[in-house]
Parts: sequence; C-alpha cells; structure tokens
Amino acid sequence: MKVLVSEIEIQAAVSRVAAEIKVQEAGGPLTVIAIMTGSIVFLADLIRKLDMPLRVGVIQTSSYRDGEQRGRLVVNLDMMPDIAGRDVLLVDDIFDTGNTLFEVLNMLDEFQPASVRSAVLMHKIGRQEVSLKPDYVGFEIPDKFVVGYGLDYNDLYRNLPYIGVLEPHDLAEHSK
Repeated sequence: MKVLVSEIEIQAAVSRVAAEIKVQEAGGPLTVIAIMTGSIVFLADLIRKLDMPLRVGVIQTSSYRDGEQRGRLVVNLDMMPDIAGRDVLLVDDIFDTGNTLFEVLNMLDEFQPASVRSAVLMHKIGRQEVSLKPDYVGFEIPDKFVVGYGLDYNDLYRNLPYIGVLEPHDLAEHSK
C-alpha cells in the first residue's frame, strides 16, 4: 500500500483545522457532531485541540454496501444530542461526492441549530456532485481509494495512523 498522507502530515492538518475553528467560533460553546464511523479518529484528535466548551455527539450514516457499491443514504440520529439553538460543527472524514454531507446538513437544519459548519479531514478532488463546500478542510487528495486514520475497506485498515492508497491488487485480495 502506498502512503498518501503521513501521520505527521495528518496531525499538522488537524492542528491547523482546530486553530481555524477556534478563531471562527471565538471560544465556543460548540456542539460537535461526528459522522460515524470513518471520522472517529479525526474527531478524537480534533476535539483534544479545541480548548473551548464542547458537547460531542455522533450520527451514523451508511451509503456503501459490499465494498464500493453506493446505495441509498441511511442516517441514524439516535446518539445525536439536542442541537436546537446551538452552534454545531459537523465532522466527517472525507468529502468525496459531497452527497453525504449535503444530506446530513439538510437534516440537521430541521433541528433548528443556531449555526452549522462542517469540517472534513480530506477533500477528494474531482468527485463532487454538489455545490456545497466544507467550511474547514484538512487537505485535498487526488481521486484515489484511500484507507487509514478511520477510513476502511471492508472494515479493514481503520487503525492505520496514516492515509494509504489501496492498489487494484489490494482491492481484489480483500473482496474475496
């Protein structure tokens, strides 16, 4: 597997995003909602760098079945705290087509937050299907299938401390 983004580069991006959030949010309080499961590592590192009053919750989304097959977006809001009248930061691992972030942001509006901003670790260039842009981006990556630092392929690789690119033979090996 080829390393696309090293552990050191990831931590620098997380620190930069946290600094941008602190400036924009002017000390909080802030409700951080993570889109599970891929963003959990990013969430953990990010909130440790935000020295402001925080509430944390998660929602679970799924749109992939059997590896890369994109299906209908399913959203579970059972673990989301009350966000009415609160400033919210929605955290996701990767902005690919943008459909997940777009749909979740629209859902969150129904709960009447004071504001909603979004932070993503990675913005995959060339795949966007929506006009939305995340408010905070760790770094841009090429249109490659990436794993590590929370992202998986068939529930593997989430624990890697770096972002790697799966080669075609890697994908074939794990699709059996």
